[in-house]
Amino acid sequence: MTSSQFETILPDGWPRPSGYANAVRVPAGHDLLFLAGQIGWDANRRLVGPGFMTQFGQALRNCVELVRAAGGAPGHIVRFTMFCHDKSDYIDRLREVGSVYREIMGDHYPAMSLVEVADLVEDGALIEIEATAAMPPQEPGGR
Repeated sequence: MTSSQFETILPDGWPRPSGYANAVRVPAGHDLLFLAGQIGWDANRRLVGPGFMTQFGQALRNCVELVRAAGGAPGHIVRFTMFCHDKSDYIDRLREVGSVYREIMGDHYPAMSLVEVADLVEDGALIEIEATAAMPPQEPGGR
């Protein structure tokens, strides 16, 4: 199943959101994959840089890599919750955020939330992204 087969919910009269979906319906029979919060670090658990955009891109890539490791694709991600230390880091770079997002995710827009938090657990982390993916049903004896 691809992202185009998930149903995006938009009540009558509501404007279509830009860069996210308000709600996504997942048909029965899918396996849900819950991703822990991912920050902008590499496979050796080192932050890729001090800048927001560098960390945002790496955190998003980490989410996609986890979904791929489970047998899915970016289009299987149905929800993102992003936690940032300073929401102005996100808002001030919205055009760049969108560009990096589309480079990694394409034109797939799951339900998303952004939450400003006092701090993140890892020193130096500026953003953490948690995700849920609706994976295609597995064949018996599959992964």
